[in-house]
Amino acid sequence: MDVRTNLLLPEELVQRVDAIAGPRGRSRYVAQVLAQRLRRDELIAAAEQARGIVRAEDHPHWATSEDVVEWVRALRAEETDPGPP
Repeated sequence: MDVRTNLLLPEELVQRVDAIAGPRGRSRYVAQVLAQRLRRDELIAAAEQARGIVRAEDHPHWATSEDVVEWVRALRAEETDPGPP
């Protein structure tokens, strides 16, 4: 369900939106942009909330970039290598 709302926006910003979306597409454009920004902000908030959950001493195989690459390769080999026939 759509909800009508009033927003005060700078005139120059509205003109730029209208140039891209057209005056009849303004609401849809603004809604899409807000949805994208909300997803981004929610992901950032989740990442900040999760910060510190993984401790380095619990995962020594992630100590360096090279260790991570080797760890990923080993995981992929487990998933794709069916083993001896």
